[in-house]
Amino acid sequence: MTYAQQERAALAALLDETGPDGPTLCAGWQTRDLVAHLVLRERRPDAAAGVMGGPLAGHTARVQRQFLDRYPYAELVTLFRSGPPKLSVFAIPGADEATNGVEFFVHHEDVRRAADDWTERPLEPGLSDMLWRRLKGMRLFLRSAPAGVVLARETPPSGDQPGKLDLIVAKNATPSVTVTGSPAELTLWSMGRGRAAHVALDGPDEAVAKLTAWRR
Repeated sequence: MTYAQQERAALAALLDETGPDGPTLCAGWQTRDLVAHLVLRERRPDAAAGVMGGPLAGHTARVQRQFLDRYPYAELVTLFRSGPPKLSVFAIPGADEATNGVEFFVHHEDVRRAADDWTERPLEPGLSDMLWRRLKGMRLFLRSAPAGVVLARETPPSGDQPGKLDLIVAKNATPSVTVTGSPAELTLWSMGRGRAAHVALDGPDEAVAKLTAWRR
């Protein structure tokens, strides 16, 4: 089972458990809105183009509302759990893992961390490594940051080799802020979940303040 498949199954189970009125970290969305978004991505490519905003955002919102009006919550969760239809671009071999591994991880945490009593869940090393590799593509999400951004993860000692910091320059600009955390926390921070991400920011005070406010 791929990491995208694992996160899909875990998120679907959590959505079942939480019900349609659960909170999420996505502003203005309850769990019913989140699962409608997930189904839309895989089943309506014409509407998925507006997920990130832009001129098609209104069309995307209307289609998402149509899904909510047409399907009961439990059926939406079932559609999401069953995966993309055969003619979906996400059904192309390898596409699900390439495009949904991070997406489902983040939305899984959107539901988990919206609860008052959430705790960090331990991740298997392979999932952490996948998230770290995908962080190299986060420049798109950080291009408008008000300062330079370097993402850093601490690697544990191995044998007689001491631990070290692995670095990704996500935005090359001055002044620069180093954001340190696990790949999971760095992923959530980079995707705009700053309030729920356990990271440390180090750099000039003014740059840190601006970046913290920008990614809150």
